[in-house]
Amino acid sequence: MADDDKDPLKSTIPSVDSKSFRAEVIDTLGMVSHISAIVLTGYVIYLAWPFPNLFSWHPVLMTLAFAFLMTEAILFFSTESSLVPKVQRPTKVNYHVATMIASIACGIAGFSVIYVNKNLSGKDHFTSWHGTFGLIVICYMFVQALGGIITRYPKLMGGKIKPANLKLYHATSGLFLFSMVCATLFLALFSNWFVQNSSDFTWYVCHMIIALLVLMVMNQITTEYVPKAFKKRSQQY
Repeated sequence: MADDDKDPLKSTIPSVDSKSFRAEVIDTLGMVSHISAIVLTGYVIYLAWPFPNLFSWHPVLMTLAFAFLMTEAILFFSTESSLVPKVQRPTKVNYHVATMIASIACGIAGFSVIYVNKNLSGKDHFTSWHGTFGLIVICYMFVQALGGIITRYPKLMGGKIKPANLKLYHATSGLFLFSMVCATLFLALFSNWFVQNSSDFTWYVCHMIIALLVLMVMNQITTEYVPKAFKKRSQQY
């Protein structure tokens, strides 16, 4: 009877750990997503250069705010895609807050630019799906920021909600916000300005970049918070 341990064919086949393989894939995609966020932002700046009018600042500020800064702010907490994986969580929280403040500032500036530009042009506001989604994003961004403040200072809730639950709610709400952000970015790719200034190839590449960003953020939030939430609920029964 042959011994499987002595099978020369088996000994030459490396064992593959599915978890480590998945981690390597996510790690690679994470690095690609960081580069992609920079590429997308740089490409929009390239299209808008040399900023011939007020409107040209709108896509630049919005892409910087949401495709780059907000993405990086969320991925700070990723165990697989963070640019600062060895930094302690309290420091990551500080990085997250600072980057989100910059994101909000750029978002407000970008929204103000398009609002003023439409007023100067005598055009109506929020007549397209892109504009409507953009308004929802800006409004919900402040709701999310308020939730972030409460999450960081749970005593503001008077101890009515556990800090762990606040983190879960804030992360889940953040996923909804980022999904709305990416939907708005997708719609922006169909705008006259972008279609007229970009090529067919880069148009499709930008779609893939946005899809990658939402995939990485969704993976980070679901793997970080959802398993913990289910584990805590199972322990209650």
